[in-house]
Amino acid sequence: MNSTALRPKVIGLLDPLATACIRLGISPNMVTFLSLLFGVLCACCFTLGSFVIGSLMLLISAVLDLVDGSVARASGKESHFGAVIDWIVDKYVDGLALIGIGISGVPIISHLIPSSLVILPVADFAIVAFAVFGSMMNTFIKPVVYAESGFSDRKDGKIDDPLEGIGFFGRPETIAVLILGGISGFIWLSVIIVAVCTNLSALERIIYLSKRLS
Repeated sequence: MNSTALRPKVIGLLDPLATACIRLGISPNMVTFLSLLFGVLCACCFTLGSFVIGSLMLLISAVLDLVDGSVARASGKESHFGAVIDWIVDKYVDGLALIGIGISGVPIISHLIPSSLVILPVADFAIVAFAVFGSMMNTFIKPVVYAESGFSDRKDGKIDDPLEGIGFFGRPETIAVLILGGISGFIWLSVIIVAVCTNLSALERIIYLSKRLS
């Protein structure tokens, strides 16, 4: 079980922001691309080692990601393209943020083992890559299920699927851990947590599906 159950409450708190976007004539897709813009800014800040500012950019990106759906529903501008581009932007933001941390050169494994080992930079890259793969695969499972199992019923503009609450570590947890790590100075630990937990969460979803769909 992940924090998906809290999503409606969080979105409810952001309704005033969605209303403001509608009054300003900002479309749902514009909000989505603004989320991508702040994700790119986050990656740039992370690359330069400005983890606190980058975390703020990531937070704004995450908030906008929640608002775009509310704008679409409230304005009657829901579309299949909007839903698709929202998924794609989410993954770009996640991947860029993690890659930005990797490019920054912040030591990850050397916090745990002696820094004299030459292999450490390669190990740091491997951890970042593992985190990116985990983040992508944890989400990629869903559209595969939609396509192969025929889930198409929609609820509030989103496909109502059996994986919505399965997996203990989803995108909200990934974003929260990266933000907390960037603000607290433990960004290296955040990457390790994301790398381990996203992949374990993906495995949890695979096991669940093997029992449900077999």
